[in-house]
Amino acid sequence: MLKPHSSYSSIADDQADDDDVKARWSFFQRYGLVVVGLSPLIANAIGSVFNIAYNHVQVEPLLSMAQMARFNECWQWFNLLVYPIAVVCFVTPLVWLRPVHNALIAGGAVDASILQKAQKRIVNLPWWFLLVAAVGWLSCIPIFPAALYAVPEPLSSDVVAHLITSFLTASLIAVTHSFFAVELAIQKFLFPVFFQHGNPAAVSGGVPLNITARGVLWIFSAVVSPVVSLVLILLLPDAAHRAPWFAVAVGLVAILFGLVSSIMLSKLVATPIHALNVAAMRVAQGDLTARVDLLRADDFGMLIERFNNMVQGLREREQLQQTFGRHVGEEAARQIMSQGDNLSGREESVSVMFVDVRNFTRFSSHHSPEQVVTALNVFFREAVELVESRGGMVNKFLGDGLMALFGIGNESDHHAQRAVEAGQAMLRWVAESRPLFEQAGWPDLEIGIGINSGTAVVGSIGSPKRQEYTAIGDTVNVAARVESLTKELGCHLIVTQCTAEQLATETIMRDLPPQRVKGKADPINVFAIEY
Repeated sequence: MLKPHSSYSSIADDQADDDDVKARWSFFQRYGLVVVGLSPLIANAIGSVFNIAYNHVQVEPLLSMAQMARFNECWQWFNLLVYPIAVVCFVTPLVWLRPVHNALIAGGAVDASILQKAQKRIVNLPWWFLLVAAVGWLSCIPIFPAALYAVPEPLSSDVVAHLITSFLTASLIAVTHSFFAVELAIQKFLFPVFFQHGNPAAVSGGVPLNITARGVLWIFSAVVSPVVSLVLILLLPDAAHRAPWFAVAVGLVAILFGLVSSIMLSKLVATPIHALNVAAMRVAQGDLTARVDLLRADDFGMLIERFNNMVQGLREREQLQQTFGRHVGEEAARQIMSQGDNLSGREESVSVMFVDVRNFTRFSSHHSPEQVVTALNVFFREAVELVESRGGMVNKFLGDGLMALFGIGNESDHHAQRAVEAGQAMLRWVAESRPLFEQAGWPDLEIGIGINSGTAVVGSIGSPKRQEYTAIGDTVNVAARVESLTKELGCHLIVTQCTAEQLATETIMRDLPPQRVKGKADPINVFAIEY
């Protein structure tokens, strides 16, 4: 049996790599350098059309035959020499960027210093294009009048004025719109490739156009240039007697370019504002996954980065609070976050519940630690839900039991009734969940619950380095003592008189003999609650 030639395998691998590249990058991102190189062409072509039309209408009628011949020679030589130089200057940085661009597209490694240099050039590329275009256009102003002055015939000053008007207006049209076009192309097609990790606004040595300067450039492009052109056309002598019609044509071109400039400016300014507004609305509605995925080198770049960092901070805080809440209880977490780092407490009227799992010592001595923890978690999972669903807060786990507080925070009304209802629901659930405890290896699990109501100091106690949010005081101590009576009196749920007095009349209670508890000089009245 013939084995496939290794070259076939190599071809298949290359094809797979090409497919991966196409899947990750769009066509225009893969050929982003070409798109950027072509982006100034339309603006420069329109500037050239304006320049040619203006010269044909206003300049050529003022020239003698000899001057006309020199004028034609001048623009031919200019196009033959200056344009190729300008094109080379345009293309040179793109050629330098090409290997880096190809490596990034293919997912290859690029040296950090080279990538940093490439990123700097990408950010500053619009300025380079503007410089080259401006030099190319504005160099016409001294060259063409000088060539005409070399003709041994008098040259009208009107010709020089018209030439300056023609080249200045055309250059403003071409240069400003080229800048906007290059900037848009770079942001859309090169930034995603060159800034896969990093922010264009943070590039060292980058000089992006800020919002104020962009507005000034737009004013020159859409307002100053056409207005100056119209004024000069009306003020300068009209050699062809076509000034009104030509002024109308210039006005229409100005309106068109003003619209084009506005569209480009809106993409550069309105797009990030809209994206930030949408993301901010999502955050306000509680969606902390919102993110603005726009790469900008200007003022918006840092604003977007700070917004994303802010949302990430909120998301981390939310995760921290959720994790924190799982350890100390959601209500305790909210109280701690609102209180801050202060070691303080306040007196509150609360109901304190202690729950104890009976025969824990016997069970743990005959089972592995893993089995013990599994069985306890089966109970604790539901116990926490039953406490929190009735506005309570599991303050701490006590090995084989738990301590819960009712009346903390917003849920401060009828805390005694809610504590008793939580205890009753807990006992009913234990009785109904024998199959669960059998699977966990503890079929005869029983619990005892003691509840006391009164004032307690609630807050953070401890040291600045280690704190605990809890309740302390006689109310808490008595609740713990009452829970220890459940086994002695053979009852599952016992409450003190302070709690019983706050319960609804339909609650079924049974009087128990007064009981002596540690810390109390006189016996206390206690009651058994049916469930």
